[in-house]
Amino acid sequence: MDIFGKCYRFTTAKEAMAAGFYPYFIPLDDTEGTEVIYQGRRILMFGSNNYLGLTTHPKVKEAAIDALRRYGTSCTGSRFLNGTLRLHRELEERLAAFVGKEAALVFSTGYQTNLGTISALVGRGDYVILDKEDHASIVDGARMSMGITKRFSHNDIAALERQLAALPPEAGKLVVVDGVYSMGGDIAPLPQLVEVCRKHGARLMVDDAHSLGVLGPNGRGTAAHFGLTEQVDLIMGTFSKSFASIGGFIAGDEPVIHYIQHHARSLIFSASLPAPNVAAVLAALEIMLEEPERIRRVNEIGAKMRYELRRLGFDIGPSQTPIVPIIIGDDIRTALAWKALFEEGVYVNCVVGPAVPPGKQLLRTSYMATHTDEQLERGLEIFERVGRALGLINPSTAHVEEPAPSPRA
Repeated sequence: MDIFGKCYRFTTAKEAMAAGFYPYFIPLDDTEGTEVIYQGRRILMFGSNNYLGLTTHPKVKEAAIDALRRYGTSCTGSRFLNGTLRLHRELEERLAAFVGKEAALVFSTGYQTNLGTISALVGRGDYVILDKEDHASIVDGARMSMGITKRFSHNDIAALERQLAALPPEAGKLVVVDGVYSMGGDIAPLPQLVEVCRKHGARLMVDDAHSLGVLGPNGRGTAAHFGLTEQVDLIMGTFSKSFASIGGFIAGDEPVIHYIQHHARSLIFSASLPAPNVAAVLAALEIMLEEPERIRRVNEIGAKMRYELRRLGFDIGPSQTPIVPIIIGDDIRTALAWKALFEEGVYVNCVVGPAVPPGKQLLRTSYMATHTDEQLERGLEIFERVGRALGLINPSTAHVEEPAPSPRA
């Protein structure tokens, strides 16, 4: 049998393209952050992870340009060999201090961070225990490890406790959760997670990809949000969201980070993060410390959009952050809604299986500190118009669980 046979039989995406309902790999002509240009049309961007709006900040761009002039375009080697600059070390020291840990280690992508960290720590005879809605990079890191993977129902502390209680007491155990879940926008119940992990001798790792810049003082993440920094063993973050770059890092006790540095295959066998990307993260970090109003603003906008979308009658699930899903529960209706919004001038993300379970297909919306009130109101008008036209709004189930905020311009 030809191993390429499945490639020629795969027609789903091309059929969607031919029908005009393919929502992925859309080539944007330009982006200003809150709005993008596609084929000459200006479209509201309600589907980006640029939470603080720093990708176009003059300080971030200038820092990247200066580093490009000094260091060039690439380090042309792995961190392990010739690919470590003093700039990398500076960033690691400042990130460790930012999240309140002894040490940090920078990887070239967030995906590689989870792959390398989990597979380095979880060995033969160890267990890694994952929330069922953990990011794919966490799942793949567990698969790459030599340990045994267990799963528990989303944010279900009782289910986690049952899993841990059933494991051999002498076995190594690592529990990995997202701080903020990337599709639902809900926050991990960290106080209860810490308590259960301590009770059963398990270490806790929190993926703060969507938490940094959003939760906690100055956007320091989920552990800081709950005042539990010392109780969380490992904090992982990415640079492709609030930090306006690309890459990732893991932070924790120095001996643990030192071990990961010498055992993470995705670090050792991959080229290091280029200097312009490192410099951009350093600049973004400075802005997060100097301008806490950006963190307040993005959360006020998130609260406003949750309030308004619920009030209209959309099902937004358990969202608590600037990630606000519109749950539709059907592949075709979700694609139709995405297409209608896109044609009306709103860019959102169409999310179907396997990214979400059956019945939970959704449009993922996410917001930036730099969105204006006018943009939000224009977007809400379009959401309402499309929602009513497609029967996505159910006024009888509309409810409001939080007061309407008044975002500052």
